[in-house]
Amino acid sequence: MTAVEVRPMRWWDIPAVHMIETSIFTNDPWSIEQFWSELSEPTRHYFIAAIDGDIVGYAGSFVLSPEADVQTIGVASGHQGQGIGGLLLTTLIEHAMQAHAAQLILEVRSDNVAAIAMYQQFGFDRISSRPNYYAPDVDALIMRLRPLALDTTYGGGKR
Repeated sequence: MTAVEVRPMRWWDIPAVHMIETSIFTNDPWSIEQFWSELSEPTRHYFIAAIDGDIVGYAGSFVLSPEADVQTIGVASGHQGQGIGGLLLTTLIEHAMQAHAAQLILEVRSDNVAAIAMYQQFGFDRISSRPNYYAPDVDALIMRLRPLALDTTYGGGKR
């Protein structure tokens, strides 16, 4: 795999991130304003993944210890299945651990088989669901990683 740089997201990254967002989340993508709002909050922490300077993925979390929530993870279609989502998830897990969060919660579409498999590989367990949340017959699965320990040897998060 080509070297992937993960770094904090900055305001000037928003247009490229938004292009990925609208291409992969076609039903209800976040607006540019939503990304601006997220970056302005001190409890939100966003990261981008870049290859040769081009942004190919992004992820963000809400962290207010002892709680942490994955807000979003997105990887450009042409770069999916290459471990970039796992690398971004590892970054979010490490950040939550550094903030002394006891657990990390996320919500995923029940029809997003690849994402669910990645989260399970990292040790997330399904704890609940919200029926018909995304669309009729498309539930939101609530998953949790707990406890967060100092071991960062999670499934797909190789650096």
